Amino acid sequence: MSDLLHQDLDTAQSNLQQSPPTIASAATIAPTTRLTFVTGTVAVATITAPVTGYHELVLIFTDANPAALVTTGNIKTAYTPLQNKSFSLHYDPTTAKYWTEAVS
Repeated sequence: MSDLLHQDLDTAQSNLQQSPPTIASAATIAPTTRLTFVTGTVAVATITAPVTGYHELVLIFTDANPAALVTTGNIKTAYTPLQNKSFSLHYDPTTAKYWTEAVS
């Protein structure tokens, strides 16, 4: 995704933006929208940043035993998600790391 498509990461969207996709968990994932559903049980170590500046991602893992986020890639704080529970990630372009924040 180019920086010109940053609207797909905005908090307010219209029906002109793409719908939240479902992607498979893998060592590296590449979300393209602010909200992304993730299936599978493979641990996620790296997230390909969709834009170069600060942004937030919201992930929802749908598997009964969701994969953990581990710190061997560009994820700063490890996190074990719960099934069908959203949590957010904040990208710090200075360190090129994602910080997790659980959403209650």
